[in-house]
Amino acid sequence: KHRRAKTVSRKSLSIRNNQRVSGTENMKTVLIFLFIVPLATSAGAEKDYSSDSAAAPETKSRFAMLDDVRILANGLLQLGHGLKDFVHKTKGQMNDIFQKLNIFDKSFYELSLQTSEIKEEEEQLRQTTARLQINNEEIKNLSQEMNSKIEYLIQNKIQLQEKVWGLEDKVTKLAVIQPTVQETNEISSLKVSRLQQDNHIKQLLKIVEDQHAQLDRQHNQIMELEDKLNHIELQEITDNSFIVAQTEPEVIPFPAHNSTAVTYKYDGAAPDCTALYNSGIRSSGIYTIKPNGSEAFNVYCEMKFGSSWTVIQNRVDGSLDFNQTWDTYEHGFGDLNEEFWLGLNKTYAITKQGNYILRIELQDWKENKRYIEYAFSLGSPDTDYTLQLSRISGNIPNALPEQIELRFSTTDHDMDIANDFNCPENYLGGWWHSECEETNLNGKYVTPRSRGRLDRGKGLYWKPKKGRYYLLKSTKIMIHPTDLKSFD
Repeated sequence: KHRRAKTVSRKSLSIRNNQRVSGTENMKTVLIFLFIVPLATSAGAEKDYSSDSAAAPETKSRFAMLDDVRILANGLLQLGHGLKDFVHKTKGQMNDIFQKLNIFDKSFYELSLQTSEIKEEEEQLRQTTARLQINNEEIKNLSQEMNSKIEYLIQNKIQLQEKVWGLEDKVTKLAVIQPTVQETNEISSLKVSRLQQDNHIKQLLKIVEDQHAQLDRQHNQIMELEDKLNHIELQEITDNSFIVAQTEPEVIPFPAHNSTAVTYKYDGAAPDCTALYNSGIRSSGIYTIKPNGSEAFNVYCEMKFGSSWTVIQNRVDGSLDFNQTWDTYEHGFGDLNEEFWLGLNKTYAITKQGNYILRIELQDWKENKRYIEYAFSLGSPDTDYTLQLSRISGNIPNALPEQIELRFSTTDHDMDIANDFNCPENYLGGWWHSECEETNLNGKYVTPRSRGRLDRGKGLYWKPKKGRYYLLKSTKIMIHPTDLKSFD
């Protein structure tokens, strides 16, 4: 804005200077012309008088000169009127320019005031965010201390319970025999101690619950302030990055986009990518497989970890819309070289051959990579491809329900899982929904800059039940058999 103001000022000054210079040159021309005309007239008169002494005057020549003078005078008069009109017009243009400059100066001043106010508000928001983050850290430390105390008390409770159980055995044995006074006092004191410990544990649990509630409120306030800062600065502070673990996480190779992948044929009708690897193939790419009892189809095989995995879902840049119909999710969609969903019927044809591992690889917008692996089973089309999971390993908290039958559903094929609430319509994309949880790896692809309140539940997130949102940049779902002998 300052540069624009300076440019406009320079242009107005240049216009005014040009007008002044042109006016000055015109005035100089008129003055010179007015100075030359009398000289020419006097010179002509003197010439006439001299010729009059030498010879007789010629009346016709004198009248001709007077006519020229009149014509010249009329021309000068018209020139004067033209200059006068030009001066008035120039003055009007200069007044218009001055008015526009005044309006621009006023607008620039108002914009400067608004900019100062926005900077002050931004600084206040930054200070408030810093204070809230400090309070949040203090509360987290206090919560950790409380948790350690609770664990200590729970251990004491277990020890007391063991003692009580021992005393109960003694009491059972003494049902006939009268207990001594000392044993009776010991039992009473232990019961009182146990009651005190229980009350203390209940108080600590209540304190911890209050602390967790306060942490949630602080977290929500920080999220709102960060959203405001994002709106003011027009930049993203991607808080949805994975929390760095204390141990070094496993490095997950995410292969670069391969637009020239080759489709291979396997003469032995391999049941999946792992069988191709065992046959000697070592290059990632598109291959044709034929699971037992199924027709042949193409899949993308990724060679890694000393074997080969069959990829059933891949998302890298949001170029493909995953808000598809039930029929499309059942048969698959997308490009195996880019983003794609293999298809529920094809995945079922592979997994019904034996036991398989489901591996999910995630990458956030800070290039952090995490993974999680499940033992799983996939139901037939009659069960709407029911999925059951059991976590095996990984370096990120679990965000999918375990040991629960999860039915696959889409907008046009919803199973009304929770209170007639349409989960696919609310979260977009087909998925194994359960109580309409936040995690949906087939949801809308959301970048940090476009994130908003309406997109939070519809985006590509990994959301554990007790944890934060992990906004994802890329996802990959792969399967691998657990028992290779099942293909013999």
